[in-house]
Amino acid sequence: MITALPFIVAAVVTLGYAWLCWLRPFRPCPMCKGQGWKSTRILRRPKTCRLCGGDGWRLRLGRRLFNHLRRTRLAAVRSETTLTRTINRAKEGTR
Repeated sequence: MITALPFIVAAVVTLGYAWLCWLRPFRPCPMCKGQGWKSTRILRRPKTCRLCGGDGWRLRLGRRLFNHLRRTRLAAVRSETTLTRTINRAKEGTR
């Protein structure tokens, strides 16, 4: 049981983070702390945050990874479907 404990803890942490990414995909921007602006060093005037673009929110890393994997899978399915259609049309044309 003791040897399985690290795996159980890792699984709980991973599933908890996946649930958090699904429930709340955005987090406050670390640069502007969710304000959307940051003051400049010299004149102390407010300037739009470069990381979040003034929104104050950033997409979580786990959600970014999920979106990338989903897009990759959908692109593969689409290309497979297109390839299947092309092969079927070629077969119909040779008859």
